[in-house]
Amino acid sequence: MQSGRMLRSRNRETGDRLAGRAHCHFHARQLILAPSPQQVSAEIGDFFVIRQCNLRPHARRLPRRTEIQHFWRGCFNLIAPTPFTTRTEPVNSNSSTGSPSNVQDLDALVQVLHQQRATMLDDLVQWLKIPSISSDSSKLAEVQAGCQWVTDKLRNAGLDVNVIQTQRHPIVIAHTPPVPGAPVVLVYGHYDVQPVEPLEDWISGPFEPTERDGNLYARGATDDKGQVLTHVQSVCQWLASGQTLPLQIKFIIEGEEEVGSESLEQMLPDLAEQLACDCVVISDSSQYADGQPAITYGLRGIATFELAVSGPNQDLHSGSFGGAVMNPAIALCKMLAGLVDDQGVIQIPGYYDDVQPLSDQQRQQWNDLPNDDASFAAVIGVDELFGETGYSTDERRWARPTFDINGITSGHQGEGVKTIIPAVASAKLSFRLVPNQCPKALSAALRQRLGELAPKGVRWELEDDHGAPGMLADIETPFARAASSAIEAAFDTAPVLIREGGSIPIVARFQQVLDCDCLLLGWGLSDDNTHSPNEKFRIADYYRGIEASARLWHQIAAEHQQG
Repeated sequence: MQSGRMLRSRNRETGDRLAGRAHCHFHARQLILAPSPQQVSAEIGDFFVIRQCNLRPHARRLPRRTEIQHFWRGCFNLIAPTPFTTRTEPVNSNSSTGSPSNVQDLDALVQVLHQQRATMLDDLVQWLKIPSISSDSSKLAEVQAGCQWVTDKLRNAGLDVNVIQTQRHPIVIAHTPPVPGAPVVLVYGHYDVQPVEPLEDWISGPFEPTERDGNLYARGATDDKGQVLTHVQSVCQWLASGQTLPLQIKFIIEGEEEVGSESLEQMLPDLAEQLACDCVVISDSSQYADGQPAITYGLRGIATFELAVSGPNQDLHSGSFGGAVMNPAIALCKMLAGLVDDQGVIQIPGYYDDVQPLSDQQRQQWNDLPNDDASFAAVIGVDELFGETGYSTDERRWARPTFDINGITSGHQGEGVKTIIPAVASAKLSFRLVPNQCPKALSAALRQRLGELAPKGVRWELEDDHGAPGMLADIETPFARAASSAIEAAFDTAPVLIREGGSIPIVARFQQVLDCDCLLLGWGLSDDNTHSPNEKFRIADYYRGIEASARLWHQIAAEHQQG
């Protein structure tokens, strides 16, 4: 398999010859003065990786950027750049090769986006009506319908679309025409959604999109139909305006993100040539706070399991047999309680061995963000926050591994009382992992610990579900600079840099297989009720996300020209 960089180089060289021009080749990677990504991230508070175009070919110190000054206070950056090759002729903004639009054209496009808001909102409403729940085998037709909707949207806009069938749910791949010598951006998203239970907690139907208080409520509104649609809309409106995109944009939109992206994970090496790019753009996360947009540079990984504990061969009368046998539900509770102590420290052998400690500088920088634990607790409806002792809320959410019980099932669940000793008890478990932790290593250690905790008189079985490692993205790249400018223009506020506690399983694989940069640009809010009843997406942020996306394509091309 050829690397993403090799594929991009070959494709661009061919395009340059056909165009009869000597365009520069966009190098997404630069040499860095760091022995490994792990060591870089471990010391990220003191030195962070920077990749800069058109710099002198030797290491030098650079001042931090003003828009992240409060975040990287006191830091300077060691670099060893590889300059871009230069063009042999000036860029003509009106050329047929798709060179960047001028500011006047961009302003006209933004006006079109404002004029088309009602239509673009209706598009989202129609997509959200489709109950594309990937984990529900009874919803196969609906998942297929969710795929078909976005396929039609992209194809009708003029993109070249290819739908790839898998053993579960289809993958949609689309692209705009190549632009010789310009960067290539890949947009990733997913059309599948989470289950909706408990249904009785929804104020309006999960697949009956409803506007309330400036929000659109429906399952998938923010995760991820609403967010990925911002990029689809920006490209569709750009093409409909008659303007030429200044770079090639590809899309990959899958239907298995909520169940671990297994098909895409397996097929990605074979799709590398189709997906070859300089940067992957993903909008499937949140802003730092209401009114404070963010660029996310790190995600936690995930490992999920189901634990089943069994005892007698059938449910038993609790009067006749109580006190004579171990109750599997009690055994399960004892085992789960033994996995974490009262201080929030996870009690699994070696669980923290590969966790990279945060530097004092990094912790101070996060502490300087406008966080408010009391407001955070109020939003999620708890009297007091809890977590691993010795860490702030943001540190625990972003950079510390966790263990959670997602569901417990045992015995009588119906109305009234049924006095039994259940034959079986089970629990669904999830662990959020930080970069450098391995899901497979956790599986082995968890089995060892459960064996130590299991009471006599019961049998237990642990089933691995899915897992993915965490990731860190480089902080300062031409793409990140472009995103910062685009977001500030659209949201009227400069973004801060954050990490995200959630997981997008395929991101680390993109970095590995496609050899590309990643931009994680979340338009949602922390109170969007992701994976919960009454999921929502603020309509104003949907519109701002579309504008930021359109500006991003312009800014990436502008950064490339300046290189």
